Formats: sequence, C-alpha cells, structure tokens
Amino acid sequence: MSILVFIESNKNEIKKSSFESLSYAKKLSKLISSDVIALTINCSEFTPLGDFGPDKIISIKDKKLELFNAHNYADVISNVSKSVSAKNIIISDSINCKYLASLLSVKLNAAFVSNVVSIPNSTKPFIVKRSTFSNKAFCEIEINSEIKILSISKNSIGLNKSKSKPIILNSEINFNESGLASESIKVSSGSVSIEDADVVVSAGRGLKGPENWNIIEDLAKTLNAATACSKPVSDMGWRPHSEHVGQTGKPVSTNLYIAIGISGAVQHLAGVSSSKVKVVINTDPEAPFFKIADYGIVGDAFEVVPKLNQKLKAFKAENN
Repeated sequence: MSILVFIESNKNEIKKSSFESLSYAKKLSKLISSDVIALTINCSEFTPLGDFGPDKIISIKDKKLELFNAHNYADVISNVSKSVSAKNIIISDSINCKYLASLLSVKLNAAFVSNVVSIPNSTKPFIVKRSTFSNKAFCEIEINSEIKILSISKNSIGLNKSKSKPIILNSEINFNESGLASESIKVSSGSVSIEDADVVVSAGRGLKGPENWNIIEDLAKTLNAATACSKPVSDMGWRPHSEHVGQTGKPVSTNLYIAIGISGAVQHLAGVSSSKVKVVINTDPEAPFFKIADYGIVGDAFEVVPKLNQKLKAFKAENN
C-alpha cells in the first residue's frame, strides 16, 4: 500500500504547493505505515524532492503531456496509482488539480476531499478536516472508501523537510489521449503566477485606468509577487480575467496580500480572507476592506505605492 503524490511543475521547476503535498504525505505515511511515491510528469529536476522524504520518484516524460489536459493527466495518474497499489493520492489545491480531481475520482472509484488542512488523528475512522464557506469555517469529513484522494489547502500544512534518497524510476504509461482542448490555465501577465505566489499585489478601480498599472507591476517585481485585480477591473478589460481574484475568480491563500484601490466587496473578501497578512491601501477610511486588514494605509495609491516601492528597493539593496 502506497501514498502517491502528484508533483506539479512548470518549466522544470517544482511548484511550492507540491512540496506541501509531499510534507502532508510524509506525515500521513507515519500514521498508516506506508511508503511515499512522488509522480512527476515532464520534469527532470528531482533534487529538491529529496528534501521532503519520498521513497520513490516515478518520472514520466511524454510530449503529449507537455500541455496540461485534465483528461490525459487523470488517465496517467490513475494508471500509475493502480500500478503501485496506491490507496491514498495526494494532490495540491491548484486550479489544474481542481479540474482533474473529479475525473480521477471517477476512474479510481475513490472518495475526494478538497481543501484539506490537517492530518487525520487515526485511520479508523479516517476523518480529515477541511476548510469551507470560503475559509470562514471548518468541517470534518469521514472517508469510508478504500481509495482516497485529498487535495491540500495552500499554506495550511507548511513545508516540513525530511531528507531521503529516493529511488528514481523512469516509466512509460499508456493513456487514452483526449481530443478535448487543453484546460491549461493562463498565467497572469506578471512573472509569477497567482496560483504559486507567496505574495500577491492586487488593484481595483482606484487605479483609474489600465495605463496606471505600471506602479502595480513595479511593486510586484520588487516583491517577486503576482499581479491580480478585482472583478470590475477584469470586466472592464483593464486586466485579463486570469488575474481576477476573489470568490467569483481565483481564491488566493497567500502569505501576503496587498490590496490597492479595492473597496472590498463581499465576494472579493471571501476569496482572499485566508491570506495570512492583508495590507490595504485606499483613500476611503470607511472602505470595507479595512475591517479585515492586518495593516491599512489611508492615502492616494499614486503617492503611497511609489514611495513604498522605493523603500522596499532600498531595504533589499541594504540586505543583499
């Protein structure tokens, strides 16, 4: 009996969320006395995985899998799962994994629980805790199926290093190639994708127009952050819809979320409330966003943001 962890990567760089998935799997392996197998697709840089304790790494390389397609990936993961008799499959709570989870569940006749935030206390019963209602509450789910698929909520488990020297197995897996269009998610215009970012710099209508977004992009570059926006901004075409964050866009759970010129509609707050530290910059002291902010600045973004960016650049220069 094995625990299979699907490792997501982009241009040969493993995503942080997959290290969190491995950290979860390693903790779970101690509870159920099972080995941990990491599955990579079109990734050749395995060294970082060894810091998080997998016993084996199964490497699959196929040009047909270069673009993410949920049907193809679900077929591959299910075939690998069957070949190693995996009873627990761990995936991240990324956008791509949201697409493939239900397909994988059907293929394996497995129970699927999303947004998992903790390790079960025991295996009988097997109960996991998950976040719900846009991270406003938690619930406990008892899983009775033989095969379980768990997606791990971002930043809920943390990175727990457990060094190992995994056996690397290069494998060829047959799969039924789907003729459906790829569900690959567009990366935001910044150098860091919203799904992988530890820091997100987001802006709203307070920026007054797309021509002013350079101050947001400059700040994001300084912080190595992703750029994002509110729903009205994407609806007006100022920014691509792939940057829309919130309950009706992409929920984010980052270490730092900076909201600039965003008043704080209920749907937006619900989608970003699980971020650890929230900083708000707005001219309106009564803006709803200030009620959930950890830090707030009442001021004009066009004055505050360039000064903040200047200070951050000076701080980085002094500490490098």
